[in-house]
Amino acid sequence: MTGDPGGHCLVTGVAGFIGSTLAEHLLANGDTVLGVDCFTDYYPPAVKERNLATLRRSPGFTFREASLLDADLPALLTNVDSVFHFAAQPGVRKSWGTTFATYAAHNVVATQRLLEAARTVPLRRFVYASSSSIYGDAAELPVRETTLPRPISPYGVTKLAGEHLCGLYARSFGIPAVSLRYFTVYGPRQRPDMAFSRFVRAILQDEALPVYGDGEQTRDFTFVADAVRAARSAARANLSPPWGRAYNIGGGSRVSINAIVRLLETMTKKSARIKRLPAQAGDVQHTYADTTAAQAELGYRPEYGLEAGLRAVVDWESALVAGVR
Repeated sequence: MTGDPGGHCLVTGVAGFIGSTLAEHLLANGDTVLGVDCFTDYYPPAVKERNLATLRRSPGFTFREASLLDADLPALLTNVDSVFHFAAQPGVRKSWGTTFATYAAHNVVATQRLLEAARTVPLRRFVYASSSSIYGDAAELPVRETTLPRPISPYGVTKLAGEHLCGLYARSFGIPAVSLRYFTVYGPRQRPDMAFSRFVRAILQDEALPVYGDGEQTRDFTFVADAVRAARSAARANLSPPWGRAYNIGGGSRVSINAIVRLLETMTKKSARIKRLPAQAGDVQHTYADTTAAQAELGYRPEYGLEAGLRAVVDWESALVAGVR
């Protein structure tokens, strides 16, 4: 517990991986939570229902099934003092082609509607979940917030558009918005299409483990518990205008995909059957966050090392495979 008075929070995308974990973190720290989710079909709704199971038992939690594209958002924001906007259509590789319209709707139009509604209420903070995808293949690492954004996927374009909308509404209407540029968040409950989840299941079930490209691409991996602490810190920190600033949120664990596979083999005591696949359009080669600004202004420091985080993923996925979760 932090000791500060709790707030009343709106969490969008509350049935998702990070959103549900964030809502539990907020409740544990004395906040009340109104959670909203529209149960898109990106992955099975049963997974999202499992994510909500613990939350539904909490007296401080209220759930609304609604889409930000057509919900009465001013009504949802009544009595809310902090907004955590984590709803989005995820996935770099699926954002090409005709599905881009879905990404534009859920990641751009929905964000604009929520910001427009936020003009009507006195908020303490509007926290927007952005992504390291906005940087693309940066020329220099680690990337700082001053690095010129050059997304190389439609998904990255939509997340950057959301950031720009937050900046516009901050400057024009004083909405106290901040954006968190998350670097590859992982942990228990991660989506079934995410790499670590697929890797662990493949190893446990002796199935082919897909690795795109040569596997030497690296990522700055951020454990979900650190990610949600950063979000609440962004809402509670004693910040001041100008609003619309962005912060890198990384885990400090920049590792290659090949190294991850070797770690998982050690943890599971099983060998991976790797299936090499062509590199995918939109996948960046390397990511690595400079988190100096988040440390200085939000008090953010990652607490979970990669091995401890991976062990939590292995334990979670093992329970799912065994049918005990």
